[in-house]
Amino acid sequence: MGRRAAREMAMKLLYQMEIQKDDIDTQLKIFFEHNPVSENDAAYIKDIIYGVSGNTDHITGIIQKYSRGWKITRISKIDLSILKLSIYEICFRDDIPFSVSVNEAVELAKKYSSEDAGSFINGILSKLSDVKTGDGSKDGC
Repeated sequence: MGRRAAREMAMKLLYQMEIQKDDIDTQLKIFFEHNPVSENDAAYIKDIIYGVSGNTDHITGIIQKYSRGWKITRISKIDLSILKLSIYEICFRDDIPFSVSVNEAVELAKKYSSEDAGSFINGILSKLSDVKTGDGSKDGC
């Protein structure tokens, strides 16, 4: 399985967690029992899930900041899952280029969400910058 498929699995798991507020470890255990993946893919998926969970307030703040006119409760759960995954990648993972995170998010939105979701998600993510500041953080994050 490639990174694209692992990203899609992570997004689906984030979506499931938006719906079911069960324990993360339990959901991961059940998920991997039904979806065997390589060690690398499992590590990536776990990093996304724990990373998004551990940085929820920060990530949600970014979504609220850049989704002008949209309350977070108006954004569909699938779009929120895609945004959270992508913002986590952009802000907290240095191994994934900004453009890859944005492009993959738009593709996931086109596949799993509404007709306008790709441009909505692209609009929010494009407001983040891939330029690193002097302290190692990323602008917009």
